[in-house]
Amino acid sequence: MLTTARINLRFFPRIICFICVVLLLLITKPWLALADSKAAKPLTQADFIQLILAEEGSDIDAIMGRLQTSWSHKYVPMAIETMGYSRSPRVRQDMQSVLLEKTQYTHAEDINDWYHWLWNQSESITDDYADFKAELYRHIDPRFERYFKGRQASAQIRLDEIRWGGVAQDGIPPLRNPEMLSAEQQDYLEDSHVVFGVKINGEARAYPKRILAWHEMFTDTFGAGEQAEPIAGVYCTLCGTVIIYKTRHNGVEHTIGTSGFLYRSNKLMYDNATQSLWSTVRGEPVVGPLVGQGIALEHLSVVTTSWGEWKRRHPDTKVLSLNTGHNRDYGEGVAYNDYFSSDRLMFTTPFNDTRLKNKREVLALRFQGAPNTQLAIDTEFLNDNPIFYERVGKQEFVVITDSSGANRVYQPDGVRFKQYDQQDQLIDSDGNVWRVTEEALIAQNGLQLKRLPYHRAFWFGWHAAYPKTRLIK
Repeated sequence: MLTTARINLRFFPRIICFICVVLLLLITKPWLALADSKAAKPLTQADFIQLILAEEGSDIDAIMGRLQTSWSHKYVPMAIETMGYSRSPRVRQDMQSVLLEKTQYTHAEDINDWYHWLWNQSESITDDYADFKAELYRHIDPRFERYFKGRQASAQIRLDEIRWGGVAQDGIPPLRNPEMLSAEQQDYLEDSHVVFGVKINGEARAYPKRILAWHEMFTDTFGAGEQAEPIAGVYCTLCGTVIIYKTRHNGVEHTIGTSGFLYRSNKLMYDNATQSLWSTVRGEPVVGPLVGQGIALEHLSVVTTSWGEWKRRHPDTKVLSLNTGHNRDYGEGVAYNDYFSSDRLMFTTPFNDTRLKNKREVLALRFQGAPNTQLAIDTEFLNDNPIFYERVGKQEFVVITDSSGANRVYQPDGVRFKQYDQQDQLIDSDGNVWRVTEEALIAQNGLQLKRLPYHRAFWFGWHAAYPKTRLIK
């Protein structure tokens, strides 16, 4: 026994040392873990806002260090916006370096490249990303905060695809119930100038492109009393789209305006009551409290034609006055001349479809009866085929194209047309003569074929909104 005890005592110092090491680890491990946790503490939207607003200083080093050690792919949208808006050249440069390292994307030459890359990845955002956008953009316009604050769960589109267009809310001022002139009173339009023609409740009105390009939206009312129809005409100059919407839905009249933001280069609208963001191309709220309430504004037909042709068809038409209350150069082709004269985009989209040039005009068609099917028809194709039958879902239609290049769409109800003078008359396969009007095609016996809604758009803009659209060219 004595021998055994002596042998055990020889190991006693080692046992004591082992116990000390264990105790030391038990004591220090929580502090080490706390230090590691502090070093790798995830960044919040407030940290990115601090980087955007920061001048040079040590705070930049601390936050950029934490960004490196706690990196998450969910930071990418905030990192790109930080790179785009930071006041500090150093932050912009450092953020670019971090993005290059963490994403392994090597083809970014400018901010548009980063956005194009991002939007072709699966959506990945932090839980406070909407609040980040609210905080960031309120520094540009305090009204922007409400678009995003606390609204992340309501978004029907990717929040990271919502880009600021460079103006404040209604910074491109809409024309509200603008002054109109008779065709005889106006003296500024030439017959070749482009107008957007609308006829509702028997009233014909022309909205010249040269004026709308400066305002991008108008609100107006056709008719009076119980027959009054409030409408909004939305012109997205970037995507070449003019859409007419009835602004009353289920008894509620929505006052809409220009939000200052874009989605896939299509302008987003807002409504005055809730500051929800609306899709221009769909006429539906996409971010905010109105989402999910089944609101979809009814869209109406609008003709892109020449002033001379519109006036010939509608000698009693009214037309916008130059007295808009704003000081602009309303000369033909002045607004957005550089943009319209090239095929380059000002704001990128996730897509690059080369079947047509970006700004080639297409006739854009979608119908309530086929909500998941859309069609684009090249307008040059329609010029070569002035009577053209087609179908979207169960909706059959005929497009007729007049000598000015203006398109009109009608429901044929089985009538087949074989001749069109490309002005006022059609002849069907039975020899019946039909008159072309804005409301309907009208036969000599009184039979009518109703007009269907449509509008024009640049190919890239329509494809960006509906990437699965069918194309006829």
